[in-house]
Amino acid sequence: MDAVLAGPARPAPVTHTGRVVRAERVTPNLHRVVLGGDGLARFAAGEHTDHYVKLMFPRAGVDYPRPFDPAQARASMPRELWPVTRTYTVRAWNPATRELTLDFVLHGDSGLAAQWAVHARPGDELHFGGPGGAYSPDPEAAWHLLAGDETALPAIAAALARVPAHAACTALVEVGDPADRQDIPGVTWLVRGAGPVGSMLVPAVLAQPWPDGAVHAFVHGEATFVKELRRYLRVERGLPRERMSVSGYWRLGHDEDGWQASKRAWNAQIEAEQEPAFS
Repeated sequence: MDAVLAGPARPAPVTHTGRVVRAERVTPNLHRVVLGGDGLARFAAGEHTDHYVKLMFPRAGVDYPRPFDPAQARASMPRELWPVTRTYTVRAWNPATRELTLDFVLHGDSGLAAQWAVHARPGDELHFGGPGGAYSPDPEAAWHLLAGDETALPAIAAALARVPAHAACTALVEVGDPADRQDIPGVTWLVRGAGPVGSMLVPAVLAQPWPDGAVHAFVHGEATFVKELRRYLRVERGLPRERMSVSGYWRLGHDEDGWQASKRAWNAQIEAEQEPAFS
């Protein structure tokens, strides 16, 4: 029997531990937490503008290995006892001060991560993995389209800072409450009020004149409107897949566990439905 050569071993995921430095309410429905401390010594971000981290929340009453090791917990405990994971986009990372900024969209009194953020106090610990991420504005693009709801704002704000001065850029962010608008140069705010998520964003994107030259698009947020805008970009505008970053961060009526469990099938269905038939 021929020997099978193993590829290079995949490095073990790194778990970082941040301590709350400060927390503040930025707008009525957005709470910001800044993490710091020696537990971020191996954290690094900046290559991409859509970096995200996987926050890990211990389940109440469960005794986890110390130091906290999610891989060991998953290997030694039944699934229902594993730490709860929530995904959040990096709002900012300052390597000089070693401070990581995360923004949490609030939905009343619900949401595990959001409620942790609201009650976070200096010194509180938060374990997380990452960062992941794959998108940065193409410096060669003639026009950048950045579109999303509140959950996409951290990535859109980071992308705006990286769009070259010579390129045109349209940044559209939909929020539910006019008080949730922030002073971010370059953002056009759309207020949906009591309307469905995406009800203002989708027509605003469709109304944009389509320019000549290379286009690079970033569309993220609630899965339903993301699906609609992906179809528009991919089928009606013929934008190549490699020229766009399009993803449903969340889906109405699902928590992250439920959404992540069905996301792969959802994406496969969209791919099958929306691939244009070029002649």
